[in-house]
Amino acid sequence: MNQNSKTNDDTIDLKELFFSLIAQWKVIALCIILSLICALLYLRITSPVYSTDAMVQVEDGKSAASAALMGELKDISGGLGAKSPADAEIEILNSRLVLGEVIKNLNLNIQIKDNQDNLLHRLISQDKIKLQYTNNSVSFQKKNAEFSIKKLEIPTYYYDKNLILSFLDKNQFSLSYKDQVVFKGHLNQLNQTQDNKGLWSVNIESRSPFQQDFTISKLSLPSAMQALQSTYSVAEKGKLTGVIGLNYSGTDKEHITQVLNHILAVYHAQNIERKTLESKQTLNFLDQQLPDLKKQLEESEIKFNTFREQYNTVDVTQESELMLKQNVELEKMRIELKQKQAEYSAKYTPDHPLMTEINAQLAAIDKKSTELNQAIKRLPETQRLYLQLYRDVKVNTELYTSLLNSYQQLKIVKAGEIGNVRIIDTAVEPVKPIKPKKLIVLILSIFVGGFIGVMIALLRNMLASGIKDSSRIENELDLPVYATVPRSPIQESRVQLLKKKKTIPILAVKNSEDIAIESLRSIRTTIHFALANAKNNIIAVSGPAPEIGKSFISTNLAAIFAQSNKKVLLIDADLRRGYLHKYFGREASPGLTEYLSNQNSLEQCIIQSDTVANLDFFARGKNQGNASEMLSSQRFSELLQQLSQQYDHIIIDTPPILAVTDGIIISQFVGVNLVVARYAKTQMKELELTVSRFEQAGTKVNGIILNDIQATAGGSYGYNYAYAYTSSKDD
Repeated sequence: MNQNSKTNDDTIDLKELFFSLIAQWKVIALCIILSLICALLYLRITSPVYSTDAMVQVEDGKSAASAALMGELKDISGGLGAKSPADAEIEILNSRLVLGEVIKNLNLNIQIKDNQDNLLHRLISQDKIKLQYTNNSVSFQKKNAEFSIKKLEIPTYYYDKNLILSFLDKNQFSLSYKDQVVFKGHLNQLNQTQDNKGLWSVNIESRSPFQQDFTISKLSLPSAMQALQSTYSVAEKGKLTGVIGLNYSGTDKEHITQVLNHILAVYHAQNIERKTLESKQTLNFLDQQLPDLKKQLEESEIKFNTFREQYNTVDVTQESELMLKQNVELEKMRIELKQKQAEYSAKYTPDHPLMTEINAQLAAIDKKSTELNQAIKRLPETQRLYLQLYRDVKVNTELYTSLLNSYQQLKIVKAGEIGNVRIIDTAVEPVKPIKPKKLIVLILSIFVGGFIGVMIALLRNMLASGIKDSSRIENELDLPVYATVPRSPIQESRVQLLKKKKTIPILAVKNSEDIAIESLRSIRTTIHFALANAKNNIIAVSGPAPEIGKSFISTNLAAIFAQSNKKVLLIDADLRRGYLHKYFGREASPGLTEYLSNQNSLEQCIIQSDTVANLDFFARGKNQGNASEMLSSQRFSELLQQLSQQYDHIIIDTPPILAVTDGIIISQFVGVNLVVARYAKTQMKELELTVSRFEQAGTKVNGIILNDIQATAGGSYGYNYAYAYTSSKDD
C-alpha cells in the first residue's frame, strides 16, 4: 500500500459520514417514531403532578407581655444579640410540632393503594381514583364504590408494613399480612380485639364494598414525616427578608391545597400560643399568689385591729417608721422579682444570665430583710409588735393591690396577642400541572429518538467495516477490479418477495436498462481479453462467504453473454445450497449430481432457458453428501472438456471458498476465476484468505467484482455511479 492510501485510511470523510446517515434515514425515523410512542405511553400512564404554594412573613418583635411587665430588664435582654428570625421559623415549619399535628389531624399516616392500579390498567382504563383525607376518616372512591377508614389503630409491629384489605361480603372484611389473616371485623362498626402483638381498633365503613383487594398501611410518625417532606419544601425568599415561601406538590390538587392550608393554620396557632406562653406563665403565678395574699391581708388586718383595741394608740419613733418603710419596700421588690422569675422561666433556663441576675437580686433582698428583722427585734416589745403588725398590713395591702393591677393588665395583653408571623398568601388550588410537561416530553422524545437513531446509524456504519473502496483491493491484493455493481431496489424487492417461492426474475431480462446490468455489460470486453490467454472458455464465479451475490452475478452475466448472440451454459456447482434453478422456474434435479453419479444423461440434465435465447442451464441436482468427491472426479473434468467444445462460454456458480473446498477444486478446471466481494460486508482479510487458497491450489484469481455498491445521499455512488440501484443480496 502506498503512502497516500494510508493517509486516506486515517482520514474521516465528514461528507461521506453525513451522506451515510442520510442514507439510513429509515432507521433514524423509526427510532424517532418509537421514542414518540414511548413518550405518549409515558404521558398516558403518568399521573399529572400539581403544585401549590403559600407565603409567610416573620416579624421581628417582642411580646406584648414583656413590654408591659419586664421594664428595664427587657431593654437589657433585647441588646444581647439578634439573628434572622426566618431561620428558626423554617425549622419550626419542618418540625414534628407542626407537621406531626397536620399528619394527626388529617390522618396522613394512613395510606391506601389500589392493587389493580398497574401500568396496563392505567393504559387502558379511564377509571378515576379519588382519595380524600379528613380529620375523622380516609375515603377511597372509584366508579360507584367507596369505603372509608374511620379508625385504624394497630399494634406497632405492623407499622410501616403493607396489610391486604379484603371485603369478604357486604358485612365483613379482613386484614392480611404475608398471606395470613391477622384481623377480621364487621363493616360500619368499631371492631376491637387483643392479640399477642397488641391492641387492634379498626372501623371501616362501606355501603357498597369492592370486589377486589387493597393494600393499606399505617405509617409511623418518622415515616409519615418523611413521606410528607418528600413533596414539601420551605425556604426564605431572598436573604434576610423575613418572608418564607412554602411549596407542596402531589397528584391531587384538592388534597395538596388542603394539606398546605392546614400546615399554615397549625403553624399560626402554635406561633400565637408560643407568644402568649409568657403571659400564661405569669397569670398562673398570679392565680396562685393573689388568694394567698388576700388571705394574709385579711389576717394581718384582724391582728392589727385587735392589737390597737388592746393597747389603743402606740407612739412609733422615727427610726421605727423608717424600718417599716424599708421593710415594705423590700417585700414589694421581692414579689416583683419572683413575678419576673416566673415570666423568664417560660423562655430561659435556670443558667441563663437573666435568671442568674434575678436570683442574685432575690438573695440580696433576703439578706437585707433578715437584717431589718433583727433590728426590729431589738425594739421595745410593744413597739416591736405594733411595727410587725402594721408592716404586715401595709406590705400585704400594697402587694395585693400591685399584683391585682398586673393581673388585669396581663388579661388584656393575652387577649390582644397576635404572634409575630403573618400569613401573606394562603394555598390556592392549582389549575395546570407542573409535570409532566407534555410538549417538552414530546420534543425531548424527538431529540432522544433522533440521537439514538444517529448513534445506531453510526454504529452500523462503524461495524460495516468491510471493503468500501475498489482501489484498496487493487493496492493491497494487486488484482484488478473488473466491475463495481451498484444496488438495485427493483431486483432486491423481487428477490426478497420470491426467494421462498419457485421463481426469481432475471434482472437482465426484466429490466435490461438497470444500472447494475449496465455495469455487468461493461466487463464483457475485459473477460474476452482474459479468455484470450486462458486455457479454456470456462468462467468460475466464486466468493469468500455466503450472501455476497454470486448467484445474481453468475445468472445475469450468463444472460448478458447470451443476449450478445453467444451460446452460453450456466452451471450451478453449489451442490449443497445452490438455487439457480429458481431463476429458470424448474426443480433442482435432475442435475449435476445425477449426471456425475450416472443416474441421468447429459441431455436430461441440461435445459434451455424459456426467457433468454442461447442460454442453457445445468442444475445442481440433489445433495448426496459427497460434493467434493464428485467435483474432483474424472467424470466432472471430462464433462467440462466436452461442454467447452459445445458452448462459447460456460459460467459456473461455485460454493463459498472459505466455507468448503468445492470452489478451489473447480478452479483447477476453468480458464478464468472471478471472485465476488460485497460492498461494506466482505472483509479485506477474507479476500486475502480467498486469494491465498487459489494460490495454494496452483491457480490464480483473474479479477474481483465489487457487488452491492450503496448510493449515498446527494446522488453519489461512492466511486463510479450516480444512481440508487443494487444487485441482489442472495446466495
